[in-house]
Amino acid sequence: MSSSIGNKLKVQIFGQSHSRGLGVVIDGLPAGEKIDMELVHEFLQHRAGGKNSWSTKRAEPDVPVILSGIKNDKTCGAPLCAVFENTDIREADYETLRFVPRPSHADYTAYVKHSGQNDISGGGHFSGRLTLPLCFAGIVCLQVLERKGVTIDARICSIGPVITRSDSDEAIQNYGLSEQMIEAIEKAAAEGDSLGGLIECVVSGLPPGLGDPIFDNIESRLAYALFAIPAVKGVEFGKGFESAGMRGSEYNDPFCKEGDRIKTKTNNAGGILGGITNGMPVVFRTAFKPTPSIPGPQQSVNLVTGEEETLIIEGRHDPCIVPRAVPCVVSAAAVTILDIVLGG
Repeated sequence: MSSSIGNKLKVQIFGQSHSRGLGVVIDGLPAGEKIDMELVHEFLQHRAGGKNSWSTKRAEPDVPVILSGIKNDKTCGAPLCAVFENTDIREADYETLRFVPRPSHADYTAYVKHSGQNDISGGGHFSGRLTLPLCFAGIVCLQVLERKGVTIDARICSIGPVITRSDSDEAIQNYGLSEQMIEAIEKAAAEGDSLGGLIECVVSGLPPGLGDPIFDNIESRLAYALFAIPAVKGVEFGKGFESAGMRGSEYNDPFCKEGDRIKTKTNNAGGILGGITNGMPVVFRTAFKPTPSIPGPQQSVNLVTGEEETLIIEGRHDPCIVPRAVPCVVSAAAVTILDIVLGG
């Protein structure tokens, strides 16, 4: 099914942006793993909107109701199912969009795919709201991974034209924004526009030898999960696209010995060779497009009359989704990496 992922660890997400609720089923978690619900709540709040000038005004409690899979704060071997209630819904905001698709949204393709029966409210099953159950799965998997010595961290590299170098004193860690980034978002919002950005993620503690060549390599498995996050338009590993302009003498990572470990002096490959981990940190960056819902007039086509129309989008939207997307990137990585670590 298109809404599920994984081999040994299977994760299935369900729900719509403005349905009664949404949730996730995680099958294959080892029994006996303690799940700290305070950490779950804290992590989910990084993704939540309705808190500041640069996120949607839609405010949801985002409190998971655990239906199965956890007993006495530990996984019990049964599929872990968690559901979230949608409380702050406004379906009426989307009625004018039913037959006039928003540019750069999934409205048109969903209409064609589902013969006009798709749920248009908030994007339905295509909405960024579906990253909530993904993040729940992510923080559960993250806790299991950390006990195995694997950590996953992410930071915002850029918002629109504002760039933060990873080696600078200004580097923003763990979901934060610099003042310049906030100013750029607020300026774009005041002008009726939006911004995209770049998120870097680092997976540390993986042993060499994970992954398989050709189709099940580490890059393809991670990219498969990352592109499930709405608004992701690019993924690169290590030096990525920059490597296309480098010489081999600049790009190659020389091997060295550190104690009883074989390492590389640099990590331009991003911790992956031949689709398999080499023991160095796995490093990748994910590019997010600007939020397509902007308040200004945009051209579209009425799918019933066939005539071109000018569209004005109403409702509550993020002028930049990048700050809220950081835990989503971490979660996509955590779900994928735990599946691989478990032998999937």
